[in-house]
Amino acid sequence: MSQQTYKAQVYVTLRPSVLDPAGTAVASGLQQLGYTGVEDVRIGKYIQLTLTTDSEEKAREQVHQMCDQLLANPVIEDYSFDLEQLATIVGG
Repeated sequence: MSQQTYKAQVYVTLRPSVLDPAGTAVASGLQQLGYTGVEDVRIGKYIQLTLTTDSEEKAREQVHQMCDQLLANPVIEDYSFDLEQLATIVGG
C-alpha cells in the first residue's frame, strides 16, 4: 500500500466571545504609530506540520484529533486547517 505525505497548515484563533488582551495591546500600539484605521486585532497561532498516512481522509482525521487534543484549547479557541498533498511513497 502506498503512503502519502501531507503538509497541514493549522490556524488557531480565540473564539470571538473571548477577550484578547494581546490583540488589544497590538491594536493600541498600531494606533499610536499612526495606523488609526485599525479597529480590532486578534492574535492567534499558526502551526505547520508534515504527516504521512494512507489517505487524505486519514490525514484530515489525524489533524482534527491533534487540534482537539493538543494544538487548540476547544474551550476558548477555534481552529481551521489547510491540507496539501506533497508526495506519494510507494512501497511494500
